[in-house]
Amino acid sequence: MGVIDDVLVVVGAYLLGSVPFGYLLPRLVRGDDIRGRGSGNVGASNVWRVYGRSLGIPVALLDLAKGFAPALVGLAVGGDWVGVIAGAAAMVGHARPIFLGFGRGGKMVATAGGVAFALAPLAAAVCLALWIVVFALVRYASLASIVTAIALPFACLAFGSSWPIVGFGAAAALGVAVLHRHNVGRLLAGTEPKFSRAGVV
Repeated sequence: MGVIDDVLVVVGAYLLGSVPFGYLLPRLVRGDDIRGRGSGNVGASNVWRVYGRSLGIPVALLDLAKGFAPALVGLAVGGDWVGVIAGAAAMVGHARPIFLGFGRGGKMVATAGGVAFALAPLAAAVCLALWIVVFALVRYASLASIVTAIALPFACLAFGSSWPIVGFGAAAALGVAVLHRHNVGRLLAGTEPKFSRAGVV
């Protein structure tokens, strides 16, 4: 495989990452624009918060898949580096989707998780378990996401991932933290909304 193939994989990864499932599913099922509800975010957490698990779970799985598939194809086409770059492109597409005019997308957590499962499945599984534990304890999806993102590069390192993949984990952690900076402010102020046991606020 050559450079052209690598470029096509990365461009395709960005376009797939740009598909705003968090916008499309509520639009199709409820006739609503999620950008005017809750936090206005098109990520799975806001969809879950506004509409419950019936839409939140499908959006989370689709967002995860659009990170997993490009990274896996990238690995097959060009090895770790292409897998990392393709995964990163899918995450950028999710955060700034071309199909929403490069406007605000999601916060990359599920998409980054999909990329991690393709690049470092054992580390990703540990981080998923950590997310579940933190979320169950505190009921803050944002805090669970930040803690899990910070843990990702260390988990990759612990399971012997290559340096490009460890570097991806560190960059993904930084990206998730930056996109959650307003959540951090609300957490410190005690105004961040919790999820109820039913999955909605």
